[in-house]
Amino acid sequence: MKIIAMVLMILALVLIFVPSFYTCAAHGKAIQLPGGISIPMKCSWTARAEIGMGVLLLAVGAFLFISHKLESRRFLSIFALILGILVILFPTALIGVCINPDMECVVLMKPILLLIGVVTGVLGIVATAWNFIRKSKTD
Repeated sequence: MKIIAMVLMILALVLIFVPSFYTCAAHGKAIQLPGGISIPMKCSWTARAEIGMGVLLLAVGAFLFISHKLESRRFLSIFALILGILVILFPTALIGVCINPDMECVVLMKPILLLIGVVTGVLGIVATAWNFIRKSKTD
C-alpha cells in the first residue's frame, strides 16, 4: 500500500507542475476581445482546476502512506479513484482545452493529464480492491 501511496504522490506532483508550463497562457497566448481586453483561454482554467486536483491527490497519497486503519485506507483509495476520474473529466468534458489541435495544451498538456488520470484511477481501483480483500491492519 505504501508503494501505491508513493506513486500517487509522484503523480500528484507532476499534476501540480505540468499544467503550469503547458498552457497557452504560459506561452503568451490569450483571447483578444474587441475592446482590447485579453482573457485566458479554456486551458488556463483547466490547468488551475488540475493544480487543485494535484494538491488533493498529494494529500490523499500522504494520508494513505501514513494511515494504519483499514477503514481510512478504504476511504482514501476510493477518493483517489474519484480524483482520477475528475482529472480525466476536466480536460475532456468539464472545462476542456483549446479547439486548435496545434496548441500546446492539446498536444502536450491534455495527453499528460489523461495519462495521469488513468493511472490514478487504476491505482485507486487496485488499492480499493486490496483494502476490501485485506483483513489485517498491517502492511
